[in-house]
Amino acid sequence: MNSLQIFPRSLALRPQGLIRGSTFPDRALPIRGLIGSELFQARRRRIAITVMNAQSNSSSNIEKDTSEVEEEKSEIYSDNMTQAMGAVLTYQHELGMNYNFICPDLIVGSCLQTPADVDRLRNIGVKTIFCLQQDPDLEYFDVDIRAIQAYVKSCDDIEHYRAEIRDFDAFDMRMRLPAVVKILHQAINKNGGVTYIHCTAGLGRAPAVALAYMFWVKGHGLPEARKLLLSKRHCYPKLEAIKGATSDIFTGVSKNLVKLKWNGNDCTSVEVSGLDIGWGQSIPLQYDNEQGAWILERELPEGKYEYKYIIDGAWIHNEYEPVTDPNIGGHVNNCIHVHDDNTIAETRILRERIMSDNVDLTAEERSVIRSYLDSPEE
Repeated sequence: MNSLQIFPRSLALRPQGLIRGSTFPDRALPIRGLIGSELFQARRRRIAITVMNAQSNSSSNIEKDTSEVEEEKSEIYSDNMTQAMGAVLTYQHELGMNYNFICPDLIVGSCLQTPADVDRLRNIGVKTIFCLQQDPDLEYFDVDIRAIQAYVKSCDDIEHYRAEIRDFDAFDMRMRLPAVVKILHQAINKNGGVTYIHCTAGLGRAPAVALAYMFWVKGHGLPEARKLLLSKRHCYPKLEAIKGATSDIFTGVSKNLVKLKWNGNDCTSVEVSGLDIGWGQSIPLQYDNEQGAWILERELPEGKYEYKYIIDGAWIHNEYEPVTDPNIGGHVNNCIHVHDDNTIAETRILRERIMSDNVDLTAEERSVIRSYLDSPEE
């Protein structure tokens, strides 16, 4: 039988109030990049074949073949987004930048693709472009971010900022969100006008950052802000990440030792994906001869995590550990709720309230958050 164990490890909590900066997960163990699924790999191979065909075809067919490559990339991205986010989401990069006004001064949208998109945003009053993409996101769709940034610098009425968050990764969102919203808040205060927040598709990271800004700065309750956001744009921001980040600001980050165990020596490699590293990466388990099992020990902050084992390349959930309900694609993951039994009652009550469905903040709590957001960078 395979098993999972949690060993609470009490860390010194900060006093009630402000955390300056974010606590990032331990990266001591090697983390491997993953494509995500056999379907993803197969479609990437088809893209490579299409590109090769485009290079060998006559010039009259190149434009058509390039369009097919872009459509194929969008289809792959949409499939992976749907599986990772647990909601049916579609992005068509080949149709160009798309966006929605959430408030008169706040827009959520997809990525800029060329310098010409900068002028499109200037024409609607945008003063701040706030990019959440990482370099691999840009490279996947062949977006030249340097050309866009260079054009922005040549303009005197708009500025470009980058505050990276890993795609399809709710934990990375939670850990980075306070620092990201701080940069956003100070940029908006400096530049005024309309702000354009974007990730790749504008369906996950950008809506979540906009939602956190509305919750922390604009004075909305989280359910109210979410209702407004969804009335303007079909998207899927991860509420648990926003609530987790909010709680972390007040309570600090208490880590607990989690032990994953996969019994048996009938395989050559065991990895795990999900947890605090997202679905695009994996961590190898180490084989223990004495136990006759593959072992991983990792410290995780309090919260709910989903994960899946990768046994000799095959993605498998462990039937002996808790599992999620099937998602939109019918996929089932393992899950774990990590909590610290040694947390003091006041801290536990505060975290439970913030993680509840109808969370709002008191005036005092909003003041604490605003003090953090207004503080200079350390």
